[in-house]
Amino acid sequence: MASPIQSFMAQGAQMFLVLLVAPAVAGITRKVKARLTRRQGPPVVQCYRDLLKLIRKDSVLAGNASWFFRTAPYLIFAFTWVAAALVPTFASGLMFNWAADVVALIALIGAARALLALAAMDVGTSFGGIGSSREMMIASLAEPASMLVMLTVALAAGTTRLPEVAQFLISQPLEIRVSFALAFVALVMVAIAENARIPVDNPATHLELTMVHEAMVLEYSGRHLAMIEAASYLKLVLYFSLVICLFVPFGMAPLHGEPIAWAIGLAAYLTKLTLAAMALGVWEVSIAKMRVFRVSEFLGSAFIFSFLAILLAFLSREVLR
Repeated sequence: MASPIQSFMAQGAQMFLVLLVAPAVAGITRKVKARLTRRQGPPVVQCYRDLLKLIRKDSVLAGNASWFFRTAPYLIFAFTWVAAALVPTFASGLMFNWAADVVALIALIGAARALLALAAMDVGTSFGGIGSSREMMIASLAEPASMLVMLTVALAAGTTRLPEVAQFLISQPLEIRVSFALAFVALVMVAIAENARIPVDNPATHLELTMVHEAMVLEYSGRHLAMIEAASYLKLVLYFSLVICLFVPFGMAPLHGEPIAWAIGLAAYLTKLTLAAMALGVWEVSIAKMRVFRVSEFLGSAFIFSFLAILLAFLSREVLR
């Protein structure tokens, strides 16, 4: 059994792990997309270079920007970092995993999203208003679906705490559940929408009629933009970690595991994270961006999948009784 000091060090390692690997995950996705389209593409470490370049620059603010516009990037980064650090990655018995509840997780994600939308409207530009309205439209459809997905898995595990959910899935025999399959599809669709990826949004374009995330951050520059970009990288890792924790937690170190088990879990987590980033790159090259007015249909399908998943999970639980 690990000592409290080892557990504290492992928890700190997880907090900084998600922060360190987040730009690399985005870099891997960009590299895969470039290679599949017969381009050299930027190196994987380019995201780190971009963040360092932005941090060194001063922020240029609009004349009517309030204190909230200047403070929001740091709060968005903090909320997203805390949410990403709470999701179990390489081990499920760390010191602060007791706070990794699905309701608290969705609340942190929603708070960061609301701050970004309000900050985008603070200056009063048309792009900020368009991006904020689209972001809230996506959120109103994505949040119910993500909540149903997490409750589907929590219903099977008997708890809403992610570490206990992961341990339940690890201890169960490997089998295919229809409810989990539907929940997995729904969560992947929600993750794509929440991270403004293709087909919902294209992070590599600045077309006025299609922007969602980019429209909200056009007025930011320098270190403020660096905080928002780092938060977007962390959010991608957050959803990757959530999918891994809920559906493929195999290889994760058990509760009160030893440091050797943590090292094995770390290697397994980084491998799965790399595969997920590569899969995202392949997906974005294989599909075209949809019209903004069809995003509701896309997320409506995710909600239907998640509703069927929790319905099947509830019915199967009643039958087993």
